[in-house]
Amino acid sequence: MQEAEPPLSISETSFHSTPPTIQTGFRYNLVCGSFVGVNHHDQSTLLGCSLMKNEEIESFKWLFQSWLRCMGGNAPKGFLTDQCASMKRALEACMPTTVHRWCIWHIMKKIPSKLNGYKGHADIEQEMSQVVWNSQSKDSFDRNWNDFLLNFGLGDNKWLSDLYEDRHIWVPIYLDHHFWAGMRSTQRSESMHSFFNKYITRNSSLIQFVKQYDNCLGSREQAERESDAADFHTVIPCATKSCIEAQFQDAYTHAKFREVQAQFRGKANCITRLKNSALGYSVYEVGEQVSSSIFNKFVVTYDSVAAEVKCHCLLFESRGILCRHALSVLSFEQVSQVSPRYILERWSKKVKRRHTHIKSSHDEPLMEPRSKRFDQLVFRSQNICEFASESEELTAILHRAYDNVMAEMEALKAKRKGTSSLSHEDANLESVNELQSPPRIRTRGRPKNRLGSKLEKQIANATKKKKTKVLSEVKVMFFKFVAIEFIFLVNSLGNVCMLYFR
Repeated sequence: MQEAEPPLSISETSFHSTPPTIQTGFRYNLVCGSFVGVNHHDQSTLLGCSLMKNEEIESFKWLFQSWLRCMGGNAPKGFLTDQCASMKRALEACMPTTVHRWCIWHIMKKIPSKLNGYKGHADIEQEMSQVVWNSQSKDSFDRNWNDFLLNFGLGDNKWLSDLYEDRHIWVPIYLDHHFWAGMRSTQRSESMHSFFNKYITRNSSLIQFVKQYDNCLGSREQAERESDAADFHTVIPCATKSCIEAQFQDAYTHAKFREVQAQFRGKANCITRLKNSALGYSVYEVGEQVSSSIFNKFVVTYDSVAAEVKCHCLLFESRGILCRHALSVLSFEQVSQVSPRYILERWSKKVKRRHTHIKSSHDEPLMEPRSKRFDQLVFRSQNICEFASESEELTAILHRAYDNVMAEMEALKAKRKGTSSLSHEDANLESVNELQSPPRIRTRGRPKNRLGSKLEKQIANATKKKKTKVLSEVKVMFFKFVAIEFIFLVNSLGNVCMLYFR
């Protein structure tokens, strides 16, 4: 059984053990996309967001290439999106080794509208759900799908034909042998958009967007710290006398331990039967009672020499949690302790998340090529700081080294003093002759009529009256401030603004 990866540090490209999801919404007449992952408390984590002028392939290519640069060139192992053809083609071009998954929730939600014209559409929807969720192998899915089409006369349905052609990127049995941290839909991204709405409105300025984005990150980090504190100061009692359950109680965060306990409770509905055994390798059939008359059967193998258990439901491979079928076999084999490979550091309460100690992307101007040099220095110094913080002696050594390096850099800077002209920011500001708003685009889901902001109404009224009076000093200062900050964003981030935290 393949072990899921532990969470990686920033210097090793963070969150790559958790596939990010991306969902697009709209702000400022621009496409707003968010990257969302899962932390060790099973909480949604905002990895980054972007503002793009459209949803064309080239825009998504730019987005994913920018993501890769922020991640040190390392692509995530998995990516979960909605059914966007442009996103699919851009991912194939930019991250060819990344496993792409479509949101199954969006697909299943379309069944009533796509098949409503057929007789017995309710039965069709139920049978299709059974085929999608209960097929235990790729071959069985293919057989069940063909039988489903034949029984309901759906062989000529183009929507179903297209879904079958793309089955490798949405059907669970084709994807669950990869680690997804339990994610099968983009609902986490959609929930993050709703959470973001607490901080941002359509009338917010771009500079407010940047500041409120940081407030949003701070809120998520605070929730994570509170969960960390709860894990260390409280204990969830075991539901059984199992030593295996006690192992997970000691290691896992409360959120993940509750998932483990759910599997232990489900074990009560399982009946284990040994099919064959040879040289310490046993094959079991586990029947799980799901209703008064229905039993689902699962094949579980156990290797007593390697202390390895594997179930065909693939729960451990996809979520990193041992399933009730595997636990039932371990109980049958009288195993009192599971191998450490099944206790993932990914869900450990002792994991240290170093990203919370790194400044937000807008704390300092993102300038080229200075931002590149800054990123390179951060990547290289992160491990040194982590190592030095282990003791006072190591910290003192690093402080002395820093002092020596700082003195040398200040001496070099003083020697070159007076040779430079305008700063990068000043040069950019002086090179801009006219302040322009972002281009308007046609967006999906945007209301046809939008209520204008108070400022827009004031400008409109002033235009109608042909401005017989000049603006007051306060208004002049206000507009200068907005112009300078907007110019800064446009020139620092380009035509499209992309924000990456940590």
